[in-house]
Amino acid sequence: MTNFSNQLSHHQINSILIANYSLLYTFFNFSSSLYRVLAQSHTIFVIVKGKDMVDLSKYTSLIDILMHFDTPEKCKNALAQSRWADGDVICPYCGRHHCHMRKDGRYICSGCRRPFSVLVGTIFENTKISLVKWFMAMYLLSSHKKGVSSCQLMRDINVTQTTAWYMLQRLRTLYTQSDENELDGIVECDELYLGGREKNKHESKKTEGTQGRSTKTKTPIFGIVERKGDAKAFVVENTKAATLRTYIEQFISDNAVIMTDESQSYEWLDGEGYAHYAVEHGAGQYAKGLLSTNVIEGFWAQFKRMVFGTYHYVSKKYLQRYVDEAVYRWNTRRWSAGNRFADMFRKSVFVLRYSDVKIAA
Repeated sequence: MTNFSNQLSHHQINSILIANYSLLYTFFNFSSSLYRVLAQSHTIFVIVKGKDMVDLSKYTSLIDILMHFDTPEKCKNALAQSRWADGDVICPYCGRHHCHMRKDGRYICSGCRRPFSVLVGTIFENTKISLVKWFMAMYLLSSHKKGVSSCQLMRDINVTQTTAWYMLQRLRTLYTQSDENELDGIVECDELYLGGREKNKHESKKTEGTQGRSTKTKTPIFGIVERKGDAKAFVVENTKAATLRTYIEQFISDNAVIMTDESQSYEWLDGEGYAHYAVEHGAGQYAKGLLSTNVIEGFWAQFKRMVFGTYHYVSKKYLQRYVDEAVYRWNTRRWSAGNRFADMFRKSVFVLRYSDVKIAA
């Protein structure tokens, strides 16, 4: 903390973006001015020198978004404050500091002499869609409990369905799951098989042997949920023990208590020293004291309501992005729509440039 304060004291701080996930009160002294930095749980603030603190989570309706971000210039100013909180504009091409703004609102690097805008290096780079509509789409996607379809977004912001779908796919890249945190405590594991309905097909088009856990026409998804905690889920090739073991060893703590169904894919847990308990669904058992997989079943129910109730159809090619969206909604289920918008706003600035996560046509 001391090193951070000393480093910032060399600059004239104009604004600072705070993104924090725990209750924190800290005081910094910048250039003989006292700044109070307040970061509340799951809340993002923009603190501007000499001005009132702007709480991005206060935007609790689409009307608020339209009132405060009603022009592309206001949207760009908000992005610039987030990217270069201390007023030091950094070139996204060569990394040189102290770039200057031109009369046309773009920046020019004093090193490589390349011009750039605040959008370079964000998911908004090279977009021809108004930033006002981007901010509206970001809020709509974050506020709807079961997501928003491209057809609905098309009507809400007056774009074509293709454009709306493309915008939503860009925004879903902000939901990518972290590979860092492990789930601990009581953790439930289960698989879901999506697609593969053969009932209403003509007899000549039906595929044999698709019952149960077959993946001939179905796509398996493996999910893990920490009780009263976060979830993780991944599209997998199959649900064999070797496949599931990779995810369990990476994302579940060795000290966790793992609860599953009676599938043979989890039998190896008993021989590896894990605290493993299985619910015998085949015998009509669904809960016995603390032993159950009801939490992960609740996650699957929420995911299926999102897929079948809002999107109706999801291709295997983009399925992981919809899974990431469901995981994000579960992990932020106690957040307000404003807090989700603030979190997406932060991520939209600090993710890789969109050309690095481009969607194949």
